[in-house]
Amino acid sequence: MKNKVIALLILLLITNSMPIWAGDSDYSIGNEIQKEEFPESEDVEPTSPTFVIKGGVEEVTDINLEECLRCALGNNPRIQAALQDVFASDARIKQAWSAYFPQFSWQTGYTRIKQLQLSDALGRNLIFNYYVLGQITASQMLYDFGVTQNIATIRKLDNQGYKIMLTGTVNDVVCEVKKAYYNLQYALEAKKVAQEMVLRYEAFYNQAKGFYVAGTSPKVDVTIAEVNLSNSKLMLIQAENAVEIAMAKLNNAMGLPYSNRYNISDNLKYNPCDITLTEAIDVARESRPEFQLAEVKVEEARQNVKLVKKSYFPQLTVEGQYQIGGRSFTSNYGYNVGSYLNFPTINGMLIRNEIKEAKALHSREQAQASNTKNNIYYEIQQAFYSMVEKKNSIPVSFLGLKQAKENYDLSYGRYKVGVGNPVELKEAQVQYQNAMLQYYNSLYQFNSARADLEKYIGKNLANGEVQLDSQQNNLNTKKRSKKKS
Repeated sequence: MKNKVIALLILLLITNSMPIWAGDSDYSIGNEIQKEEFPESEDVEPTSPTFVIKGGVEEVTDINLEECLRCALGNNPRIQAALQDVFASDARIKQAWSAYFPQFSWQTGYTRIKQLQLSDALGRNLIFNYYVLGQITASQMLYDFGVTQNIATIRKLDNQGYKIMLTGTVNDVVCEVKKAYYNLQYALEAKKVAQEMVLRYEAFYNQAKGFYVAGTSPKVDVTIAEVNLSNSKLMLIQAENAVEIAMAKLNNAMGLPYSNRYNISDNLKYNPCDITLTEAIDVARESRPEFQLAEVKVEEARQNVKLVKKSYFPQLTVEGQYQIGGRSFTSNYGYNVGSYLNFPTINGMLIRNEIKEAKALHSREQAQASNTKNNIYYEIQQAFYSMVEKKNSIPVSFLGLKQAKENYDLSYGRYKVGVGNPVELKEAQVQYQNAMLQYYNSLYQFNSARADLEKYIGKNLANGEVQLDSQQNNLNTKKRSKKKS
């Protein structure tokens, strides 16, 4: 019985392992494209549900970099916050000067007094009712030996510092918007590359399917082409999502995260920039906000030293007072007028150490100003050389794109006439796709490096030259003419 079971199992294994052509099945399997195994190219793309937002209208408009910058300057909350700091510091200047304005006060009240000492001396309680219908006091500070002036000067320097920080915030926002704009341009170009690759892989798929129908290529070629087409469509979905993320990033940089959809009116391109490193450093000395802010902080610390040294000085004031009241609200009146030289309470050890502290802070600000200037020089050099590197990589990447395109055309031509193989064509397509992305990435990297350099020098670069004042432009023109002569 055991031997019969083993023989039956061996018979079943032999029957199941026989080739298809040995039975009564369809002989065309493996020699004809099956719709279930190899669908049409448009059927390979995954289906996605369509979402409809009721009551929402999408307005598609065209926008360029200049309009994006204008929107950012008017809507970015960081700029609005920095602007309010400027307004607040301006009000603090007026608060400092208010010490020279007269001060008025009004007082009214009722007081019931029992004199303890007189009551014991006289042997009876002495209780007084004291009424004040009104007491008007007016005082005017005449001179405080420069204390108020020093405070106002410090507040002015503080206001100047906030204005410089506002300029720095604007520079940061402008740089952020530019880089986000260039990133969106790159994402759009990458989307176009992905769309082109889908079309090329569809052509590859249809060609492989035609060869297979004709019997000149194996079934694996169609499988490879189908996988490549599916991957290209997946990359297209990712590229479309990258465009949405890049647009959201640009909207956030502009301060308009809920803005309607729009189109970019220009493409990613090379904008020449011929500024030298020496010119960039010269411009930064005049225009870089952090450079100016460092000098303002040093001067503010110096003024604070002068202010602390005046802690010994008195204050000259004049004061007048008029009162009406007494046993009843109108029983009597009185007044006094006088001028006073009020000396502060002096603690020599405290004031001496406050002066030492102010001097140390002044020295610290000087050291930090030097460090800030050194960092600015380093940032400019780094941004400049990075921009030069990206600039030099553009023609190299363009040459690589041209060579990859020629290689792809040759590979596709070989495959169309039946000489090439799908692996060779796939490698050529991948190289061509990477070359296109590398070229557009080189343009994006150059424009981003240029935006960084503009941020670090504190000036925009237009048409390859620095936007300076008319006098500075004339000076640069004279320098260049001398060099040419």
